[in-house]
Amino acid sequence: MLLSGALLASGCGSGATATDSAAPAEAAGYPRTVSDCGQKVEVTAPPRRAVSLNQGTTEIMLSLGLADRMAGTATWTDPVMKGLEKANAGVPRLADDMPSFETVLDAEPDFVAASFASTLGPGGVATRERFTELGVPAYLSPSDCAGKDNSGDGDGVRSEPLTMDTVYDEVRDLARLFDVEQRGDELVADLKTRVEKATSGVDASGVTLMYWFANSTSPYMAGCCGAPGVMTRELGAKNAMDDTREEWPQVGWETVADRDPDVLVIGDLTRRSQTAETAAKKIEFLESDPVTKNMTAVRKKRYVLLSGQAMNPTIRTVEGVEKVAAALRAYGLTK
Repeated sequence: MLLSGALLASGCGSGATATDSAAPAEAAGYPRTVSDCGQKVEVTAPPRRAVSLNQGTTEIMLSLGLADRMAGTATWTDPVMKGLEKANAGVPRLADDMPSFETVLDAEPDFVAASFASTLGPGGVATRERFTELGVPAYLSPSDCAGKDNSGDGDGVRSEPLTMDTVYDEVRDLARLFDVEQRGDELVADLKTRVEKATSGVDASGVTLMYWFANSTSPYMAGCCGAPGVMTRELGAKNAMDDTREEWPQVGWETVADRDPDVLVIGDLTRRSQTAETAAKKIEFLESDPVTKNMTAVRKKRYVLLSGQAMNPTIRTVEGVEKVAAALRAYGLTK
């Protein structure tokens, strides 16, 4: 979907696997280093047994045609992005959720990457330092650290709004480390084109949105400045929760009802770690609960269904921009 079939085939159609692709002792143009979340990540050759610890980094690697260089993936919230099914099928899944450190080491990785500090840090699989001590370079998505404080108990607090440029930087970083810079440039160009096409002629000023990721008891609603903030700004709309810089604050339903957004953007998840994960369960709750059933968006059934990955800072945030823009047009809320 993101790149041509020929490009995807170059990553997974050769018949090579992680176990039969040995990296040379000294590769031309290496070592290569990228600056990442205040640390330097250095590889001495193109990684051949990479492990991606989150779906976001997995889908970037697969989109870059790197399936034959991946020794495992983990922590999934949704089915893999359309167009990547065949490439993904050839990569071992170490765990649907967060794997143990030992499980990751059993895959004999020469590189690990993660989308979230909660995965590649204290309380997660392991810290970056622990991997580095074992000679395994560890990369953390800049979208989870640039202008963001993850030291608290929640999902972090943004001091600066996330932009798609940070996601594009991640694509370029991984492409550089794996020696596929041209593929990275092509992927970024494609993503930019899709955003421009989706937002062309869209003016949703005056429209209020609210983004519900999970949990019907105490819902996680997007704050001002993460991936939902990217969608909102691109469309000129307003996030009804933009007075908080928390990434995904938990709020009460009375707060949601009082802010009464014009449109509800709903996470349609396939995982089973919270209440009301699927969009169907969320909508069933909204339309039956006495606090929420009279909200404008609920009465008028103005819902936008997004994958969890589209609501995270990943290349699929572009998918979110496209779907929210299309829905606002369909609801007659654009100028």
